[in-house]
Amino acid sequence: MNPQLADSLADSAFLRACRREPVPHTPVWYMRQAGRSLPEYRRLREGIPMLTACATPDLVVEITMQPVRRYGTDAAIFFSDIVVPLKAIGVDLDIKPGVGPVVGSPIRDHAAVAALRPLEPTDVPYVTEAVQALVKELDGTPLIGFAGGPFTLASYLIEGGPSKNHDRTKAMMYGEPDLWHELMERLTAITLGFLRVQATAGASAVQLFDSWVGAVAPADYRTYVLPHTRAIFAGLADLGVPRIHFGVGTGELLGVMGEAGADVVGVDWRVPLDEAALRVGAGKALQGNLDPAILLAPWEVVGERARDVLERGRVAEGHVFNLGHGVLPSTDPDQLARLTDLVHEISVR
Repeated sequence: MNPQLADSLADSAFLRACRREPVPHTPVWYMRQAGRSLPEYRRLREGIPMLTACATPDLVVEITMQPVRRYGTDAAIFFSDIVVPLKAIGVDLDIKPGVGPVVGSPIRDHAAVAALRPLEPTDVPYVTEAVQALVKELDGTPLIGFAGGPFTLASYLIEGGPSKNHDRTKAMMYGEPDLWHELMERLTAITLGFLRVQATAGASAVQLFDSWVGAVAPADYRTYVLPHTRAIFAGLADLGVPRIHFGVGTGELLGVMGEAGADVVGVDWRVPLDEAALRVGAGKALQGNLDPAILLAPWEVVGERARDVLERGRVAEGHVFNLGHGVLPSTDPDQLARLTDLVHEISVR
């Protein structure tokens, strides 16, 4: 990377907020901004399976760039899926439209866990190629790499697909703790490898999406999840990129998530940011947390709620404006464009 581009990235509002430094305005990006709400995305993806798209660098670059061009966000999120590294190491899975990831042979014993090998950069050459191309294309706009958190990946592998109650997952966690930790250690290594590939290729920050970890109680998180999450963030420390930690339904976990080692803690829409700042504790920036469904309401409601999020976010040591989860497919892109402009306009320092 040339020195001028490196300086531009380091001085970006997004990275400054992640580092809890003064910013010219509150930076904004949206989870799932590169995706189903954009008509240009739907046209591009027509007839192309998700995992095929994730393994095609030209498509990854174009899809990642679409919302940056349309909205002028302060960061881009790498277009991929949390199961990409599992597929890359040979796990029999597919993403079925309307269902989600479906695993051919769910993991239930030591033999199945032992078959999960570490991820090597050569397993995902398309990721390296796409990240390097995006860094050039983005020209100073930070790129966020991402991966799925170990609890969420474990749940998909154990259940065989999406689950409301995570029955089998918790049964293993409580009833076979040795097997559970063995699985989590392997998923930790895979996840860390996937994030390091993206950061080494040029991603300016990384986010760990542990989407379903809100299904566990704080004490169980501390025992069964925290050691592995800590290992991931510790394993990224030498790269010097901001690390973001996000989960859904994690209001009761914010305190212990703040101990995991991330620089930024993402907050879903259930906990106001000023309260979240107290729960997370000092030394962290916050990300969030407008309810994605608010974007389906009239603009006056969206604007009012966005102002409230920004005001509460002032309590945090650093604030990255985002939604409290991903953009809903039925969202009008014009609402997001107006929201981005509003955040930039009313948060000028």
